[in-house]
Amino acid sequence: MVEFQVPEVDYTRYSNRQLAAVPLAVLVLALLVLAGWWITTGAPVTPGIEFTGGTEMRIQTTASQTQIESTLDPVSIAPSQSAQNEYIVTFQGTNTQALESQAQQAGYDVLSVQSTSASFGGQSQQLALYGLVAAFVGMSILVFLMFRTFVPSIAVVLSAFSDIVIPLALMNIVGIPLSLGTVAALLMLIGYSVDSDILLNNHVLRRSGGFYESTYRAMRTGVTMTLTSLSAMAVMALVAFFFGIDLLTSIGVVLVMGLATDLMNTYMLNLSLLRWYKFEGVAR
Repeated sequence: MVEFQVPEVDYTRYSNRQLAAVPLAVLVLALLVLAGWWITTGAPVTPGIEFTGGTEMRIQTTASQTQIESTLDPVSIAPSQSAQNEYIVTFQGTNTQALESQAQQAGYDVLSVQSTSASFGGQSQQLALYGLVAAFVGMSILVFLMFRTFVPSIAVVLSAFSDIVIPLALMNIVGIPLSLGTVAALLMLIGYSVDSDILLNNHVLRRSGGFYESTYRAMRTGVTMTLTSLSAMAVMALVAFFFGIDLLTSIGVVLVMGLATDLMNTYMLNLSLLRWYKFEGVAR
């Protein structure tokens, strides 16, 4: 594992409210983004073709987006992340032969075509949602069984919740649709979040030494693990972008956003709740 030099933050300079204010403000802002998206589009996150059904066609042309829209009448059109003059065009229908023929007649080079039925997309969306909720609920139950105390347990659960919500809001902002691949990335973020939070809680609550000594000991391991994973995901996203693998690019970007969020939530939000519990909550 790569060794990162982790600076020892002087937490005594900041109150619990100051530490928790930033991650909570970001979480509230992310929830507002998701709520606004839901009101305007009917869904908190833009679903990909795997969940909505339809046909996705990748074409190459020097024509503008306006010209493509006028000749093909798609549901959406977006420039490909992998190459210039390439576009990803989405249609509601699943008649791939007719759509491909229409694109070729318009003078566009069709690079690939894939379609998903609306019923299959709806089933996939439901299964993905159930899987995400089941993973989060199962994680929450295990955390409460592990610590058997409300504040340390809710600190882990709240951090994990924020680690999912903030990347979802950022996906809307940067234009990454929700797909089976990004759902898998969100499931991975639950594991990453719980890992770093439990590491911190165990060091503070169950290891010998003072609060700040235990915190810095946990940070040396936890920050190194998170930054190593973040670096690996960033490299994967860049390589995938260079070679035109849009799915891996999206997964890498979501994981980078989530891991960066996890650093903030673990060592600001979770830590502030733990410190309150150790020095004020237990005393009461």
